[in-house]
Amino acid sequence: MSQDSESQALGKVVQINDARIQDHLGELVRGTVEETLNAMLDAEADAMCGAQRYERSPDRVDTRAGHYERSFHSKAGEVKLKMPKLRKQTFETAIIERYKRRETSIEEALMEMYLAGVSVRRVEDITEALWGTRVSSGTVSKLNKKVYKHIETWRNRPI
Repeated sequence: MSQDSESQALGKVVQINDARIQDHLGELVRGTVEETLNAMLDAEADAMCGAQRYERSPDRVDTRAGHYERSFHSKAGEVKLKMPKLRKQTFETAIIERYKRRETSIEEALMEMYLAGVSVRRVEDITEALWGTRVSSGTVSKLNKKVYKHIETWRNRPI
């Protein structure tokens, strides 16, 4: 067997699938983001309670009452957050605004795409390709109404 045919045979044995590697790395990043955000939420709940989960302490102000799940769209993809619940007080986090469903940078990207002349349908397709979730046309319209208010205020300001 010649050296060329031998290298061709070996070349077929080892194949690198770039798409699978990218998917695996993307899932690894998404999982890390989810784990980090959930750890930060737990730490915030511990600080509000005055003690860690299951810790007996005279300084304890409140106790945990479980959690509820909510989805959050980040650049890394959709993550499931475990929002802590407290018995005596309402848990309000400084990490994520209440009722916020997607990262601010994603909202800014959506507005920039639309203002650059990209159609709403194309914006939907782009968001699905980039972040794995489809943003509705209504969401794009609501975000653009916010922008147009600021533009009108700026245009009508006294010079």
